[in-house]
Amino acid sequence: MVILLLCIIAKKTTRSESIYFWKTQTESYQNIEAFLKNCGSLSPKRYPYADVKKITNSFRTKLGQGGFGSVFKGKLENGCLVAVKVLKGLKGNGEEFINEVATISRTSHVNIVTLLGFCFEGRHRALIYEFMPNGSLDKFIHDGGSLTYLQLSWDALYRIVVGIARGLEYLHRGCNTRILHFDIKPHNILLNEDFCPKISDFGLAKLCPQKESIISLTGARGTVGYIAPEVFSRHFGGVSHKSDVYSYGMMVLEMIGVRKNISVEVDHSSEIYFPHWVYKRLELDEELGLHENMDDEANASAKKMIIVGLWCIQTDPSHRPSMSRVMEMLEGSLESLQIPPKPFLSSPSRSPVQYSSSTQMSLTL
Repeated sequence: MVILLLCIIAKKTTRSESIYFWKTQTESYQNIEAFLKNCGSLSPKRYPYADVKKITNSFRTKLGQGGFGSVFKGKLENGCLVAVKVLKGLKGNGEEFINEVATISRTSHVNIVTLLGFCFEGRHRALIYEFMPNGSLDKFIHDGGSLTYLQLSWDALYRIVVGIARGLEYLHRGCNTRILHFDIKPHNILLNEDFCPKISDFGLAKLCPQKESIISLTGARGTVGYIAPEVFSRHFGGVSHKSDVYSYGMMVLEMIGVRKNISVEVDHSSEIYFPHWVYKRLELDEELGLHENMDDEANASAKKMIIVGLWCIQTDPSHRPSMSRVMEMLEGSLESLQIPPKPFLSSPSRSPVQYSSSTQMSLTL
């Protein structure tokens, strides 16, 4: 009798959970459909799922896979190569899908990846982007023991750093509604055939009226190692466009730090926190020693990027420069730059652990 009662309770519980899940999913679909209807002509082209299958040749060439789903190579009717990100499941109330379509469809900039279309049909969801032949920045600054690892020249690295800054400046100032990305990192910087950088993955982005500097944010979002202190603890200040500036600074220092061709001995530690190490070198006016074959121009370029990166990762958001100021610093003379205060936060984890789901795969070959 007891067993029978437990079975009845379990059955009812399972049925209730199924009804709740179905209701939640239905509400999510309705929310997305309502959003897409309100977007009207502002949203990119909507493709039926049958067309997505045709574009990808029935998903023949897989480019990559992550927690979000998979990316496939495709070709539009006009011959244009594309990368199709096929999403699995709806996260929360479909916020990430809405974010991607809502934010990126508002942009038009050489350093922002172009969203050419999307599919939202029943349980099928896909995002169609321009194809980036050189993949993500991550594979050019992290060798991972790969035999195909290619190291970028200092000139190319500098141009990428400037290009990303231009893209972020556009998101923060060039749009009618300010866009905060919240997941700037090497994985989300794609490179075209000319190594022009393009910011991608707007799944965690937030829209913010231009006149408002501080936004309301529920919970942390982004990738550990790049998240600004105020995003995971309001004790450090309010969340704003300066949070993207911090992520940008950490990425720039990472881009420079992994290039160093030296061994640094640190007591009781198997790893040195590069911002602290390089700050000490700058403070003592010592040679950076990043690469034995660097000429004076490359040394000056690297030093400029490091100083800008250190300004960007200041713990107090108000002490960080805007992206407009970052552009001025990068394009100005090295002599005009002052060394910022020393960052005091400890070393972040080298392995990215995400608070929120975000694209880990590049839209590439």
